Amino acid sequence: MLTSITDGIMCCLTGKATNSVGPVDSVESSDGFDFVEVKPGRILRVKHTLPIRSTPEVPPEEEEGKGVVHCKRKITIYRNGQLVIENLGDVISSEILQCHNSNMVPNSTLEVELSDFTSTTTQSHTPANPKETIAARRRRRKPKKTINIDCKQKISSCKGSHSDVVIFFIHGVGGSLDIWKEQLDFFTKLGYEVVAPDLAGHGSSTAPQIAAAYTFYALAEDMRAIFKRYAKKRNILVGHSYGVSFCTFLAHEYPDLVHKVVMVNGGGPTALEPSLCSIFNMPTCVLHCLSPCLAWSFLKAGFARQGAKEKQLLKEGNAFNVSSFVLRAMMSGQYWPEGDEVYHAELTVPVLLVHGMHDKFVPFEEDQRMAEILLIAFLKVIEEGSHMVMMECPETINTLLHEFLLWEPDVTAAKQQEEMEGK
Repeated sequence: MLTSITDGIMCCLTGKATNSVGPVDSVESSDGFDFVEVKPGRILRVKHTLPIRSTPEVPPEEEEGKGVVHCKRKITIYRNGQLVIENLGDVISSEILQCHNSNMVPNSTLEVELSDFTSTTTQSHTPANPKETIAARRRRRKPKKTINIDCKQKISSCKGSHSDVVIFFIHGVGGSLDIWKEQLDFFTKLGYEVVAPDLAGHGSSTAPQIAAAYTFYALAEDMRAIFKRYAKKRNILVGHSYGVSFCTFLAHEYPDLVHKVVMVNGGGPTALEPSLCSIFNMPTCVLHCLSPCLAWSFLKAGFARQGAKEKQLLKEGNAFNVSSFVLRAMMSGQYWPEGDEVYHAELTVPVLLVHGMHDKFVPFEEDQRMAEILLIAFLKVIEEGSHMVMMECPETINTLLHEFLLWEPDVTAAKQQEEMEGK
């Protein structure tokens, strides 16, 4: 983290935090990092690797209809707080990503309670006569809002040799772009263009001494600026923990540019609230009193396994190395009421959910809930991993991500199977 006098002056120049960004300027350093000024005095360190390709490969023309998924979904919100999701489009085959077992939500009707994950569960209705049962329930309720999604999504394989593909890696609270070292090296060697920023106050980005600089909206606008600067035709977003929220935000804002999304230990599809979303469950007054060393030790205590290997990984990856002020501001700034179940249910981009089995911060049930809400979602569980699974099991994660990038749906086979089952 920058601590020089110059950095202090930059922090003072930030003034009032706004939710918009101006022109993005950057200076490329000799060590391969860009320092991008997303707004006056607010500078983010970005690792941008553009592989040298002698002959960049342009994706070949695909067969007509190949990889095209008909995304059709009806989302009904009732006045009593219930949410009904009806999947009416294509069924996507779940026989992908062979390195682990895959769980995917089938075409079904889901009925859940809005923003009440702890007290209710998602139900997949399969009664003897589901249509009559669901229709009878709806007659007794009055819809508050209905959202109809009817579009076609082109999902194709993304190879490292393709010149129109970029992978973005976004870390969470207390991390830095260094936590993605193994993934950045792996995909760079495969020929992919990769982009990984340090959030404000993290890594080598500037750390404004104003709490408003760390609200969700301020950080989301930073990520929007980075995305707009480096994005190409097909962009893959990979987020960890809090970084998953920014991936969701970008996928919702730029549905035509975001091709696939990977969510690593991101939690459930509930709106962010400072009192609810904080995985640390500690009063802000206590966080304010913590020294950076104690705050780092406190965060490490959340790991499922406290072996020498995990501690060394955290140290080398520059994880949880933030000031107590930034940590407190990040926790209290996690307010995003728009990011609820409906917001996530509207996404049509394919999503790979990765969960470390020993994660003490994010319960498995939350990622499972996310898989049920999303339209096209694959849930993968890494039995050897915990919250920082990308650092603990890099080979497994790299293989998993690569298979997801190369995956394209076999919609034709799925339709033929549906027709056979119908007969």
